[in-house]
Amino acid sequence: MEAMTKNVHSSGKRKRAIARAVLRQGTGNVRINKVPISLVQPKMSRLKLREPLILAGELSNAVDIDVHVGGGGVSSQAEAARLAIAKVLASSSKDDKLKETFLNYDRNLLVADVRRKEPAKPNRHGQARSHVQKSYR
Repeated sequence: MEAMTKNVHSSGKRKRAIARAVLRQGTGNVRINKVPISLVQPKMSRLKLREPLILAGELSNAVDIDVHVGGGGVSSQAEAARLAIAKVLASSSKDDKLKETFLNYDRNLLVADVRRKEPAKPNRHGQARSHVQKSYR
């Protein structure tokens, strides 16, 4: 357990949201922006954030994770924080079994979703891909 004395840092991104996670030895406390994970709202975001912790099992009870997330919306922040938590847990575990478990469960636990909002085009009423209405009569 001597390798666990160091802090492990990782980050996750989703759309405009960026999350930074710090893992240190502890008792299983996970905080998102200094709020315990059990108080995170809405409930769907809380369930998403708990997935990597449940999959990690005993390892998640032996560490404390602090996540700072900003930018984007509620859903994007939850997914960015989830990615950061999974990456920091995978990098702190000694074997690749946890990494395989994450990839088999959901690839987005370790691999960022690179899709972004498409920029709006001029004279299109704000949308990126809307078309001017035409009449053929």
